[in-house]
Order: sequence, then C-alpha cells, then structure tokens
Amino acid sequence: MKKILFVGAEAMPFAATGGLGDVLGSLPAAIAAADENVDIRVVMPLYAQVSHTWRAQMKQEAVFYVKLAWRNQYCGVFSLVKDGVTYYFLDNEYYFKRDTLYGQMDDGERYAFFCKAVLEMMRHLDYYPDILHAHDWQSAMSVVYLNTGYRYVEGYHTIRSAFTIHNIEYQGKYDFGILGDVFDLGYEYYSLMNYGGCINLMKAAIECADRVTTVSPRYAQEILSPEYAHGLHHCLRNHQGKLCGILNGIDYDYYNPKTDPVIAQHFSSASIYRKYANKVDLQRKTGLPESPDVPLLAIISRLATHKGLDLITEIAYNLMKEHDAQLVILGKGEKRYEDYFRWLESQFPDKVRALIQYDRDLSKRIYAACDVFLMPSHSEPCGLSQMIASRYGAIPVTRETGGLYDSIKGYWVDEEGEIRGNGFTFANYSSYELAERTGASLALYQDTKARRALIRKIMETDFSWNVSALCYLNLYRTI
Repeated sequence: MKKILFVGAEAMPFAATGGLGDVLGSLPAAIAAADENVDIRVVMPLYAQVSHTWRAQMKQEAVFYVKLAWRNQYCGVFSLVKDGVTYYFLDNEYYFKRDTLYGQMDDGERYAFFCKAVLEMMRHLDYYPDILHAHDWQSAMSVVYLNTGYRYVEGYHTIRSAFTIHNIEYQGKYDFGILGDVFDLGYEYYSLMNYGGCINLMKAAIECADRVTTVSPRYAQEILSPEYAHGLHHCLRNHQGKLCGILNGIDYDYYNPKTDPVIAQHFSSASIYRKYANKVDLQRKTGLPESPDVPLLAIISRLATHKGLDLITEIAYNLMKEHDAQLVILGKGEKRYEDYFRWLESQFPDKVRALIQYDRDLSKRIYAACDVFLMPSHSEPCGLSQMIASRYGAIPVTRETGGLYDSIKGYWVDEEGEIRGNGFTFANYSSYELAERTGASLALYQDTKARRALIRKIMETDFSWNVSALCYLNLYRTI
C-alpha cells in the first residue's frame, strides 16, 4: 500500500482561511476513495481555531521536542480519522495559539518549526510516507529539510516529494540574516535558499521537490511568464520538466443544493424553478425589493485588485443605472473597494447590497440565490467560486485566465441547437469586455427557456474531485 502524506497550513473543516483549506479538506478524501490501495494522511498545525468538538475526537499519538537552531521546542501529535483519511495535528501553543492563522511577525519561525516537526513526527510514529506532498510556502521547508537534513537517514531515504503552488504571489521571503537562527541552515545552503538576494522558501522547495504542481493547467503555463510569476519565472523555467497543472475540484457533499442545510429551498438541475425561492429569501433578508423575476448579480470575493475589482468599479454604476437588475457584494479587503461598494449601495438603495464581511454560510445562500456570478480576475490560480456558483445554478461571467480558463468556456449554441460552453467569458483585461459579457448574460436571462437550458448545462458540469484525484494518483506513480 502506497503512503501519501499531505503537509499544509490549513484544512477544512478544522481551520481554514481560503482555497488551500478547501483543497486539503476534500482532495485527500477523494484520492482515498479513488484507490483503496493508497494510505492518505494529512498533517497541519493544531491552531486555537480548531474547535473543542474536533479536539474531543482526537487521540494523542506522541510527545517529543523539536530542535530548531538553538531552540528545543515541545511538540504534541494528535490524530483523528475523517472520511477515510488520518489527520495529524501538531501542537505547540507558543506558535499556534494565536488570534489568526497567518499574518504574525514570526510566521517564518512558526512554519519552520511546523515543517521540522513534520519530519521528526515520522520517526516517533514509525511512519515514513512514500511521498511527502507539501502545499504552498508555509510547508515548503518540509521538502527542503527532507533533502538537506534527512535524506540519508534510515527511513527517510526513500521518501519522494511533490510541491503544489496554490498562489505564487506568496513565496515566503526573508532576509539572509535569519538563515541559521530561524531556519536552522548553514551558509552551505545559501545558493539553494537564495533568489533575488533574499531567502525564498518557495524557490527552494521547487528546486528540491521531485514534482511541482499548480492548481490548474493554464496557471502552470502562465507562471512561466514574468506577468504572472511574481519574479519566480526564471526558477520555474529551469525546472519546467517537473511542472504540471491539475485543476482543483470542490466538495460535492458540502456544496450541494439538494441537501444544503443553510439555503432556504433545495433544488437541482431537474427542478431549477425552485432556485428562485432562495432569491426571494435573500432579497427579504437583505432588504432588497422582493421579486423572483429581477436578475440578481453577485460578487463573492476578497476585495482586491487582482480579483478584477477595478474592472467592476468601472462598470458597476452604469450597469445598475441601465439595467433592471440587483447586485449583492460579499467580501472584505482593500478599503477603497469596501468604500466604493458602500457608496454604490447609497446610490442604488433598491438595487445594491454591500455586505462587507466574511460569512461562509451567507456565501452559500448568495450562490443559491443569484442568477449571474461575476469573477473577472486579473489572475486566478484555480478559483473555486466559479465552480461553486455553477453548482448552485448561477451563470458565471469570467475572464479567461488560470483556472477560470480551464473551468468556464464561452456559451454559444451550435447549428443543431446544442449548448456549447458553460458561461460567459472574455479574454482581455478590459472593463468594456466585462460590461459586454455581463450585458449578454442579462439579455439571456430574459429568455426563460434558453436561460434554464444553460443553467441545467452549468449545474451538470462535473467540478467534483473525481477526475483530479485520478490525475494526482497518476502523478504519484510517475514519482
């Protein structure tokens, strides 16, 4: 039986802030279900945010100390089994009992400890995986430590590694003055850790890993160019032979309009008419005029420029002025966008609601309620929102970049009347193209028969982990 260990900083439903947590909370179970001859395990920090409900189900596996430079820090290992996957939680309250998962001034030290503890955990549990699969910069040092300090130690010498880039913008960059003090590496590893004159954890993991993956095929191509690589294109071009992209999926049990407990009315592709009760429910709860016939547009996003919010702010006023439509925005982020959407609501109090907050349950109610979902990202490694929106019967309007390009194809009807594509897409980063495609989606909305036919096609598009899980299994075989 092949043993795969996922190493990551977060996982749903234990503690998560975004897409990485969604992936580590659902991909391991999908791989375990796809091949009963694979033993899948996941390791993450035991944050303060992990609830007592989960802690009550854990079993203590080991207690040991981790040497990190001059430190000798306690580490406890706890485990639980969920969906056929064993999850390990590494306990150290000094590092992980914090108000937030990330954004601490000592994040470099916190995740250096985590990665070192992952390697130490193996000897204390007498568990040595065939493949260590690390995710994003926080777990990058697990691959580096495997190759620098553990490669020739009994038990570790046969471990192979994969490293997945979820978002290349965040690379783990630090000053070389802390190479030994924080990361416990001598200057003989200067060239490995160096990129652009500073420590770069992601670059080092790319060099050390046997395979490097991204979360969509298109993104794997894009990050070879300076426009998308945030400076890492030279490194990635040097290691292009071990780079590939595998599109993420979504958890079809968690995101299921047939059974979702937080939405007002369950529905499916065979009962699309029931979806509109969710629209009326959202309108009522947000104070918008109640009408199932008015098209409802939605934006659920971190409010940041690279998410295409600058394009949306260029078109939103005229969009609301010229169309009989409503718009709901859910998210937090850059102050200028939060202020803009609040202002937009003040200009169109009967059309716009700016919900400046994070709320996972509310996001699902909006997905279930909206007719058109806007996601015009400048860059998008994979994107899950367009898949979730599709699952809940919203027509996506997306820019052709990264995972958006791989998952959403432009809508048209062929000569035989067959629907092609599953959304409205545009190529250039242009507010004009976004406005035109949004207008086209609103025009289609007026044709009830055509709209429901497209929604049915969208809802039946397979965004589950089934295909991706097989792709990862094939990747592991090549390693």
